[in-house]
Amino acid sequence: MAAAPHTLYALPHSLYSGKVRSYLRYKGIAFEERVSTLREFQRFIIPRTGIKFIPVVQTPDDVVVQDSTETMDLLDAREPARCVLPATPVQRLVARLLELYGDEWLLLPAMHYRWSFWHEREHIDDVLEHFGLLLSPHAPRWLRRRAGRQFCKPFDGALPMLGITPRTIPALEASYEALLDELNAHFTQHRYLLGARASVADFGFIGPLYAHLGRDPYPKALMQRRAPKVWAWVQRMNETEPAIGDWLADDAIPDTLLPVLRRLFTEQAPVLIDTVAEVERWLIEHPDAQRLPRVVGRHRYRLGDVEEERSVFPYPQWMLQRVLDDYRTLDGADRTRADALFAALGGTALMQLDIRRRVARRQHRLVPEGVAP
Repeated sequence: MAAAPHTLYALPHSLYSGKVRSYLRYKGIAFEERVSTLREFQRFIIPRTGIKFIPVVQTPDDVVVQDSTETMDLLDAREPARCVLPATPVQRLVARLLELYGDEWLLLPAMHYRWSFWHEREHIDDVLEHFGLLLSPHAPRWLRRRAGRQFCKPFDGALPMLGITPRTIPALEASYEALLDELNAHFTQHRYLLGARASVADFGFIGPLYAHLGRDPYPKALMQRRAPKVWAWVQRMNETEPAIGDWLADDAIPDTLLPVLRRLFTEQAPVLIDTVAEVERWLIEHPDAQRLPRVVGRHRYRLGDVEEERSVFPYPQWMLQRVLDDYRTLDGADRTRADALFAALGGTALMQLDIRRRVARRQHRLVPEGVAP
């Protein structure tokens, strides 16, 4: 008898739904996908998680998990075949760094290219229609578009919160196009980010590079035109029967990936360092807090030659802690090799960061580490 399937509550246009859907396919885990309509939110998602976020995965034994990274942790532990976390130390560090980069930093171009192009009629009609799935997948297209416009109102203030403004948009587009060029060169030589096997890095990237940048009409056309090898990787990451090879031998990091890592340390690392400082400040000012808010303050960040203000989101600190915890387990030749790599790429300050006030994930929420359940 076939194993009972998992249930994935998701939406086609949802960034993190794209990440989890790709992961389930790659792992060969049987699942049924349910469109997350408002009815599903009220019937299942909110009662079982206490929050209004997707994707949500329900296992056959009724374990419910919402966060995409926690989902992969859980299912890799339960089904270790096709594990997506490299066993070798430097590849594992790089994979987790790149998952953090994809999840949290590629959110900027993803949000920009989805929401800054209302003048592109085909693009915005498609976006609104898919948001209208919240109403019902069976509603007429015109009604889904009308409902989608209403459901999209909360995103009006999302771009400035991320630091996406008319001042930063040219630098953001230049950075994204350069990244496409770097990834295109990489995927000319490798099937995945660390060789012939997908890792958590690939799943961190597929969320934004599929659900927004490789599916919405305007950025999809840009990717197909400018970076056809990236487009081919996006299709590969959504195959139902992918070829499974292996990561590069000898814990090697591809030379073609070094420009991407250098971009991470240049653009995202200063924001991560500021995030740790702001989280520490907030926790000191709120010593009795039982959970962290979605935003803990504001700071100035730099993109290219432009500075702008943005909100500080504490969640990336939780992902960064995982990277630094792994890094601090290294010793001997592994530590020497990792330090040399990060020093050459400008990453020493981030990797040596001391996080004095840690956060944890509990019951689908971010909490100060040590808070009793």
